Amino acid sequence: MEREFKDKLVHFVQEALLEDVGSGDYTSLSTINEDQLGEAQLLVKEDGVLAGVEVAKEIFSQIDPELEFNPLISDGSHVQYGDIAFKIKGSIHTILKGERLVLNIMQRMSGIATQTSKYVQAISGTGAKVLDTRKTTPLLRFLEKKAVEIGGGSNHRFGLYDMILIKDNHVDYAGGISAAVNAAFDYKKQNQLDIAIEVEVRNFKELNEVLSLEAVDRVMFDNFSPAEVKEAVELVGDRLVTEASGGITLDTITAYAQAGVDYISVGALTHSVKSLDLSLKAKLI
Repeated sequence: MEREFKDKLVHFVQEALLEDVGSGDYTSLSTINEDQLGEAQLLVKEDGVLAGVEVAKEIFSQIDPELEFNPLISDGSHVQYGDIAFKIKGSIHTILKGERLVLNIMQRMSGIATQTSKYVQAISGTGAKVLDTRKTTPLLRFLEKKAVEIGGGSNHRFGLYDMILIKDNHVDYAGGISAAVNAAFDYKKQNQLDIAIEVEVRNFKELNEVLSLEAVDRVMFDNFSPAEVKEAVELVGDRLVTEASGGITLDTITAYAQAGVDYISVGALTHSVKSLDLSLKAKLI
């Protein structure tokens, strides 16, 4: 687990436990002896792609380093009803303390990975790649984007700081594409920023204006039809990285990929995904 991701996870778990446990898990404290040991297993109750096993291991480790965590299925694996993802053994109190947090995260991540896998399979062999967006749950972006990767997709920019992406509102506020791009390029030079400049275009007039500028690295075709994307890709040639975006669904993504675009961004990977049904089942030792 990379250092930056783990640092974010440590902070997230601390805040999530503070929210959920607060001053104490009074149900467990009042009904179960604190010394009681037990086992539990994560049961898959729906076919899909599993994600979050490594996160679950880290969560339980932070709650109680003495818990024995035994992963049986790895992240990115296709699972079906009845599979057991992992087993855990140790203090019942700490298992129950982490149960809901682990389930919430794994169900959400597995839902995203499952959805992403479907989109990736739909464009297999075309050369295009599936991208996520910033349409994520606030403060859960690092987990949701990790789930996209586990599902076989690729991450777009993580936030507003790792790419200059000039969209329609920026263009309109700045006074046009050329004005926005030139200002962005100057800002990038003045602040010694090593980041790409991408411009969203709404039509071929805007695309031709982008192609007349030297500072752009990447162009996004927003709400173009597959036929328009094909024409736009041919017009761009190898001058810029190309991306299609805007309401692309599982039913339409194949046509966009066959149009020859490099990347296809899909907000539905994260903004409206259904969680995968998982359950943590316990037993006494």
